[in-house]
Amino acid sequence: MSTGSERPEDSALLVIDHAGGVIACTGGAVELTGSTAADLQGRPVQDLLTDPGAWPALRDHTPAPAPRSVRTSLKCAGGPRGVQLDLLPVDGLLGARFLLRLVPVDLADRWDENDALLRALFSQTGIGLAVHDADLRLVRGNRLPNDPLLSTPPSGRRLDEVLVPEDAASVDAQLRRVVATGEPLIDFVTTARLAEAPERERSVSLSALRLAGRDGVVRGVAVTFTDVTEQERARRRSVLVGTAASALGRSLEVGRNTQVLADLLVPGFADLVCVDITEAVLIGEEPGEFATGAPLRRVTVLAPGGPWPRELYPQGSVVRVKAYESERLRGGSAVIVPDIEELRPRIAKDPERCRLVLAPGTASYMVVPLQARGHVLGAVSLWRTAVQPPFDPRDAAVAEDICSRAALAIDNARRYTRERRTAETLQRSLLPRPALKLTAADTAGIYVPGRTLAGTGGSWFDVITLSSTRVAFVVGNVRGHGLNAAAAMGGLRTAVRTLADLDPPPDELLTHLDDLVVRLADDEQPGDSDGSVRGATCLYAVYDPVTARCLMAGAGHASPVLARMSGETDRVELQAGPALGLEGAPFEPVEVELEPGDLLAFTAGSLSEAAGTGAGHVVEYLRATASRTGSAGSAGRAVTEIGREMLAPFLARPPDDDAALLLARVSALPEGSVVAWEFPADVRMVSDARALVTERLAEWGLDELAFTTELIVSELLTNAIRYAGGPVSVRLIKDQRLVCEVADPSETQPHLRRARPTDEGGRGLFLIAQLTHRWGSRYTASGKTIWTEQLLP
Repeated sequence: MSTGSERPEDSALLVIDHAGGVIACTGGAVELTGSTAADLQGRPVQDLLTDPGAWPALRDHTPAPAPRSVRTSLKCAGGPRGVQLDLLPVDGLLGARFLLRLVPVDLADRWDENDALLRALFSQTGIGLAVHDADLRLVRGNRLPNDPLLSTPPSGRRLDEVLVPEDAASVDAQLRRVVATGEPLIDFVTTARLAEAPERERSVSLSALRLAGRDGVVRGVAVTFTDVTEQERARRRSVLVGTAASALGRSLEVGRNTQVLADLLVPGFADLVCVDITEAVLIGEEPGEFATGAPLRRVTVLAPGGPWPRELYPQGSVVRVKAYESERLRGGSAVIVPDIEELRPRIAKDPERCRLVLAPGTASYMVVPLQARGHVLGAVSLWRTAVQPPFDPRDAAVAEDICSRAALAIDNARRYTRERRTAETLQRSLLPRPALKLTAADTAGIYVPGRTLAGTGGSWFDVITLSSTRVAFVVGNVRGHGLNAAAAMGGLRTAVRTLADLDPPPDELLTHLDDLVVRLADDEQPGDSDGSVRGATCLYAVYDPVTARCLMAGAGHASPVLARMSGETDRVELQAGPALGLEGAPFEPVEVELEPGDLLAFTAGSLSEAAGTGAGHVVEYLRATASRTGSAGSAGRAVTEIGREMLAPFLARPPDDDAALLLARVSALPEGSVVAWEFPADVRMVSDARALVTERLAEWGLDELAFTTELIVSELLTNAIRYAGGPVSVRLIKDQRLVCEVADPSETQPHLRRARPTDEGGRGLFLIAQLTHRWGSRYTASGKTIWTEQLLP
């Protein structure tokens, strides 16, 4: 067989008669010998050879019809040349007895090498060799006993007669490209499942070359292929481990990590999988010692193409493992059951173990513990059907590698869950009750933690009851998140409550708070941004139900949304001012006149952001409510219900940052609940004041409080006239408590002290403290006001 590089004239053909003379020759003989055809014609063959005896030996020992070959030297014009003589007897040609082929020795050697190569290729059984014609019908191949394609002699079969249709189409497309372009196909790895066993995994590596004749006509394609199923499995295992390394740990939720683990393992590695996690891990606690019978919750199951088998424990159920399983899980290594059928009779009388292991339609089983830092976090159970090979030690090594990574991710999520819950618990414990019903307003506060720990702990709100039935609404936001931010928020809230007890106007309170924040920030650790009070925002508003006016000021915080009963809804025009602890600029207050039923919406965190996502959503909701009901305040609905409905679309996708919403529907005191008098600086007016107070209490049906109230008014009014001058005013407010106020032009605050036995005075405030439920003093624009509260009978 030719290599394709030699020319036909490199060999020569002679026609020999019965006497051994040359009758005719080809052109190759002329070129090979250097003689003309006329010179060669009639010459004896032995005259052309350097060894005359080579011809008789070849002629006399050639059994017809098989050819025989000898090697000798040919007389040539340029000197002797080694040739191989191939002699073939012929019959039927007039005068011709033999055909003698003269082949140069080097060319004959190449032909022998080619023949040896082809025989070796077609006789070996390690590599598949197939020759297809131009229509891709199989015409030749070596015999591979275990390969249906080449286990029988070629019969013109096509690929789709041997392989499953989709695999046959893939291979066919590649071979046709080789036939059409002549470009070789090298090491093309593809699935090649056999039509007679489509469920069996099979991968091959193909290489193909186009076969063309000397005339350039395509004869077909030669294909070599090897079974690389095991190599592909090993490659997929390696890829699976690499994918697990990048996929696991991206989430800080235990459930999400278990779902990612299941998605990694099915369907490429197993056909069924479930993940069981200890109850302690799910709530963020330390797993502790894994004891026999410890509860595991089945948090994730995955069965592609169908529901989870009813014969196994369903998702969400609690599984309790027994002594043997507990010991193996503590051991940390995977347990393989290559053949479930062998296990079935041994556990048939144990229904709990059957529900753990015996999945219908499966052939092999493996369970892998989830361990991190020496603790058992749970277990992963995997099943394979008969379609896949049973689990083996190599599969166990891969599963252990992946599950160890998953266990670290789950443990990180557990620790994060614990810290987040701690931060949320601390944050909520520092906030007031969600709903309050006061004389001044009905309030509802909602705190929404962020999706992650990084979004929890900064936003807050508060409702503070002040003297004389007034109420303060407070919202704010602390820089940073997590436990530090929650603690900083608690400190800031305490500071606001302490300052509010002094009852300054909102702008003065924020000024004092700003100074306090500067001093607190100076004590913070450098570089500690999470939980820093510097840069915190705050809005403080005081509503008086007697006057139905609300005075507010802000420190870098968004203004509230006001929804009036008339249907008008918009933000309050409030200059926010700088954040706390930054510029030290003055805080500008603004006073808003309200009507009973008006709704104030204070926002913080994510709810204070851009329109459509934060406060803009609040405005849009209230405007939509007004257009639907005619009143943005929705007077007939509970404030808590409004808050839940308002946040429902906002919480469809929880925000990255936390948020706080405080709703307040304001009220006014009933008519006749407030009475006020003004008196000149004359002590003789004290008796008149006592009479007026007694008369009003009788009208209110509070005769039981008349005596104590007379004493209070008499003491406070006498002191005001004696030490502060006039005019002096007295005001009574009937609410859930009886409030009595005495206002004078002095800014000197009273101080409670214990008088000595020999002192003639100094017992007035002590007496008032004993007679009242609560008392205090606040500065006003014109002086001060001393107030008392008494419980109603």
